[in-house]
Amino acid sequence: MLRIVTVIFMMLGLALPAVAQGKPRRIVALGDSLTAGYLLPAKDAFPNQLEALLRAKGLDVRIENAGVSGDTSSGGLARLDWSVGEGVEAVILELGANDALRAVDPAITENALDQMLTKLKARGIKVLLAGMYAPRNNGEAYFSRFDAIYPRLSQKHGVPLYPFFLEGVQGEKSLLLSDGLHPNAAGVRLIAEKIAPMVEKLLTTP
Repeated sequence: MLRIVTVIFMMLGLALPAVAQGKPRRIVALGDSLTAGYLLPAKDAFPNQLEALLRAKGLDVRIENAGVSGDTSSGGLARLDWSVGEGVEAVILELGANDALRAVDPAITENALDQMLTKLKARGIKVLLAGMYAPRNNGEAYFSRFDAIYPRLSQKHGVPLYPFFLEGVQGEKSLLLSDGLHPNAAGVRLIAEKIAPMVEKLLTTP
């Protein structure tokens, strides 16, 4: 069957779709420890769990784990070019949590994320922006500025926004490691399940 499809596409002068060629669609999950899978086996990290869910839906994808524990948005910007190689179709951008924990000036965080979105757009790479909320003990003056970063950048760059990466997990002890900050395997599973429809839509929208 594949050979017949190949012949038809060659006759029409068209390029074969990646799935027909047996080449998975490459996605990079670029983030911090929440992406990397802090203290979890590789199979339980966010990229692997999300990849398994999308494959179960029939999408031939490979999600590369470009999460670095402790990374800030500025750190993500510094390693963007080598973290997102050639042939990558989409990026899930999850950074900012460590900025908020360290009370980094929101203007610095926004500038770094803004530059990353600009660079990825220039390369023709789709982006799903994963938002973050600042800890409330940082004070209203801080968290109101920080929380506004992601909706503003989503609108500016025309990229979809998943408002809060830890939605449904933050504060739920049964879904967190003993530090109360990082999701356990079940918590990561819930995150992956919640975000999967947006990733699927990202890949199927021209």
